Amino acid sequence: MYKLANKRSFQWALTLVIALLLVSQTVLTPVGAQMAPAEKVDLEMMKKIRAEGLERSQIMDTLSWLTDVNGHRLTGSPGMKAANEWTKNKMAEWGLVNAHLESWGPFGRGWSFDKVSIHVLEPTPYPVIGYPKAWTPGTNGPVVAEVVFPDINTEADFEKYKGKLKGAIVLASPLRPVLAQFKAPAVRFTDEELLKMANDEQEQRGNFGGNMTEERRQQMMQAQRVATQKTAFFKSEGVAVVVDIDRVGDNVHGGTVFVGGGGSRDKNAPQALPSVTLAIEHYGRIVRTLQKGKKVKMEIDVKAQFHDEDPMGYNTIAEIPGTDKADEVVMLGGHLDSWHAGTGATDNAAGCAVAMEAVRILKALGVQPRRTIRVGLWSGEEQGLLGSRAYVAQHFGARQAVAGQPQGGGPGGFGGPQGPIQTKPEHDKFSVYFNLDNGTGKIRGVYLQGNESARSVFRAWLAPFADLGASTITIRNTGGTDHLAFDGVGLPGFQFIQDEVEYDARTHHSNMDVYDRMQADDMKQAATIMAAFVYNAAMRNEKFPRKPMPGSSR
Repeated sequence: MYKLANKRSFQWALTLVIALLLVSQTVLTPVGAQMAPAEKVDLEMMKKIRAEGLERSQIMDTLSWLTDVNGHRLTGSPGMKAANEWTKNKMAEWGLVNAHLESWGPFGRGWSFDKVSIHVLEPTPYPVIGYPKAWTPGTNGPVVAEVVFPDINTEADFEKYKGKLKGAIVLASPLRPVLAQFKAPAVRFTDEELLKMANDEQEQRGNFGGNMTEERRQQMMQAQRVATQKTAFFKSEGVAVVVDIDRVGDNVHGGTVFVGGGGSRDKNAPQALPSVTLAIEHYGRIVRTLQKGKKVKMEIDVKAQFHDEDPMGYNTIAEIPGTDKADEVVMLGGHLDSWHAGTGATDNAAGCAVAMEAVRILKALGVQPRRTIRVGLWSGEEQGLLGSRAYVAQHFGARQAVAGQPQGGGPGGFGGPQGPIQTKPEHDKFSVYFNLDNGTGKIRGVYLQGNESARSVFRAWLAPFADLGASTITIRNTGGTDHLAFDGVGLPGFQFIQDEVEYDARTHHSNMDVYDRMQADDMKQAATIMAAFVYNAAMRNEKFPRKPMPGSSR
């Protein structure tokens, strides 16, 4: 057997051989065949990046500062602004330049909470796991009241409860069964799954209910109408606190609470009722007790506050300046904002820490990139990619409003107006953006976002990391995160393929999205590959290849 050191040397030598074969593009190429110029990869630099990223990593310390010390980072909250400042100062400490906070908006009012205490007092006392919904008011001290579980499924059911809910704590969700967990909650892509992704011939688009029957569609619309009416009815009847469970799915169990917003960011909008989301097991115990004819009394105390002093959102921006192509830009990033029940570790301190670690690696190696490397840590992602869309609109271009079309929630690419693209001068100088926002899992490859011209480039860039499990390239896109803001205005923007690990099963928007769910080796691998991609993009002769540009005006 080889000693460990010899084994590592052998693995790296084997990786270099594979990389050289893949990059040269000479293997099994027919004589006389037309080939694109080979993508050049500095394998000696790749070796240095691996050593710094895998052996001298600082990423877990960065993650601990962002999560353990800073805490949750709801956009508009003091925690978000503190994280903006900390990330700005940390990257400046590492030697990045032009580190600053860039405002956008207005976003609206901020919100934070300092305390939540929930107890059943009668018939048997016990504590309850739960969290307040964002942008809902506190209780102004402890509320002690009887619990009501109204059986409201249709419009006609409201009449039964008129005049009976004033001052009550109301259970607003139907009870759902808690299923046993026969499969491990953490998963990685199998070889078969990765092969299927790689073999897809066209970009996959979300179906969004395309296979839904008309009967099911009508049922869902009716349920939504009733839910909206419930909210207004509870307020008109003087309910003290609204209690629910959230997120339909087999993974809602074990004290994990998935909680988002429940009120408006508009300070002029009617204020919501105090609202909390409970762990399903505790919610079920309360419901079953009521169904047995027993009265239940609860005490709920939520200390929450709105922040109206600054309605703007902020992105953290910092740069490694370029040299001969300094006016061209390569970007990387992730969203810094989070929800509030946990500390936003996998969603998305992970992506921000990977981006920060990637530029730390390059600075530690003394890299002088040809193009300027720019980090963007976005806010407002959880409300619709607001920070990245605003940044793209301010710097590169935006889709224009078209009469009769939905306008969405703001400017920029994805999610806003869908008219012609009006570009700015910086649009021509932009090369590529790389994003990470699918949890703590290691990188397994990259989504092409329908950009077939990027395939050969990414194949060469991934070759030195095949032994780390990253080799899959798929024409597919993954949605719902900030690369779409760039893609929406015709700029190359990419998200990496990541192992899911426990993302949907445990951490995504939950109280368990905390540092302890992070996988250190996966994070080191991801930061190493991100650093390599950014380096390669910054050093290549040409800007990154683009898809055909939609119609635009200048």
